[in-house]
Amino acid sequence: MAAIDSPGAKLLNAWRTLSPLPAGRWLFTQLVKWMIPYTGSVSPRVETLEPGYARISITQRRRLEQHLGSIHAIALMNVAEFASGAAMTTALPAGYRGIVTKMSIEYFKKARGTVTAESRPKLPDLTKEGEYDFISEITDQKGDLIARATVRWKLGPVPPKDGSTRSSSAS
Repeated sequence: MAAIDSPGAKLLNAWRTLSPLPAGRWLFTQLVKWMIPYTGSVSPRVETLEPGYARISITQRRRLEQHLGSIHAIALMNVAEFASGAAMTTALPAGYRGIVTKMSIEYFKKARGTVTAESRPKLPDLTKEGEYDFISEITDQKGDLIARATVRWKLGPVPPKDGSTRSSSAS
């Protein structure tokens, strides 16, 4: 598998290509909305994307609100999961993948205006497949903590396409 074939490498390559261009961040958002339709439903704006770090914001609008006039809890979980996944997958070496197995979130304050999810996962030893928790924190424009999400990812090697078993020394 070529390094650019991994989902994280594709995402990072698209970010590095588009973000410096005029309207490049907007173009990147459109690409995300097309590639990941449910994530795109909250219109996330990637502000920073580096291997192991993502900063992604969403802005309150009527379609993201609940009956209390603030951003819906599931919209917050959506952006928190996206930040966790973007940061983690861009840090994964070629030949590895992750899938969410569990999510939980604590809410501390109503989410109004523009909120930002940040995630800085530290990758574990990937020699064994396993499940690992990564944190995303969501803050408001004042910097107040709105919510903290824990996203559990099952990480491991991509299985070979021919169905054979990969040895532990292969990469």
